Amino acid sequence: MRNICVYQEFLTEAHKAQIRRTAEALGFTPHFFALERFEEARACLQDCEVLYAHDPELLREAPASLKWYCCSYAGVDPYCKDPSLFANPDCMLTNSNCYGVTIAEHVVMVLLMLLRRMPEYEEVVRNRGWSNQLSIRSIRDNDFTILGTGNIGVNVAERLRGMGAAKITGLSRSGREQEGFDEVLPISRLDEVLPRTGNLIMALPGTAETYHILNRERIALLPRGAYVVNVGRGTAVEQEPLAEALNAGHLGGAALDVMDPEPLPEDHPLWTARNMILTPHVSGNMTLGYTCDRNVELFCRDLENYAAGRPLEGLVDRTRGY
Repeated sequence: MRNICVYQEFLTEAHKAQIRRTAEALGFTPHFFALERFEEARACLQDCEVLYAHDPELLREAPASLKWYCCSYAGVDPYCKDPSLFANPDCMLTNSNCYGVTIAEHVVMVLLMLLRRMPEYEEVVRNRGWSNQLSIRSIRDNDFTILGTGNIGVNVAERLRGMGAAKITGLSRSGREQEGFDEVLPISRLDEVLPRTGNLIMALPGTAETYHILNRERIALLPRGAYVVNVGRGTAVEQEPLAEALNAGHLGGAALDVMDPEPLPEDHPLWTARNMILTPHVSGNMTLGYTCDRNVELFCRDLENYAAGRPLEGLVDRTRGY
């Protein structure tokens, strides 16, 4: 028997039926476990060649016979940073590129809040004031720079384009052309791009190369009044100088859905920084039905690829971190 251990909290009965149909047609038997059934999942895993989950500790319990770990999250940096999690060094790792829609909508939401000065208007209302003449900006006819041109970046660019953005510049490791962007540059040209970036959107994976990529020096390169949105990894931003730049009025505002560490300590300066929108890592959770459906769909599609010996669509290069 070829067994699959499925250890997820978001699956509906319809999702389980979909996985079961796909698996059984390919000669596999899926075994489903909710998160509170860790020990049962661990025991089952000893006879499985596939694990569909998002739990490093369960993976650590997997035998060397595990051939494929399908992580249902997009961020796989914990697995790339710690090779000891894999008893089988050749175990394939895939992640789920299903979060583009929900994260892109979050980006549009917080961008509009920043462009239309909502943090400042919230302060006005909190103080029971009635000032309504703050100068605002629009997505229409505006320029945007997106750090990261993967699934999330592409979905953000698509929505900004649909709302009339004038120019969308992407930066990636390779600098390869990508549909939806006016230009894509190698990330090595970041210092050249930042001085003309009024709206910076960050959707980068957590790797050694992206750690504090937006540091004190690069924050200073951004033009006065620029906005920063980060939905990638909290480690990509040096947070203390970001708070300083906000409080000094150099930056117009920022929206962070990811921070380092999470949750933030109660005395962290980001809590009280001016024109800051903080959300507790909510942009890409399994809280949107479409995301859950897409997650299962992609797993089933890659299960078909796996059974046929074809390359997996979500395959991660663990040496690169994505």
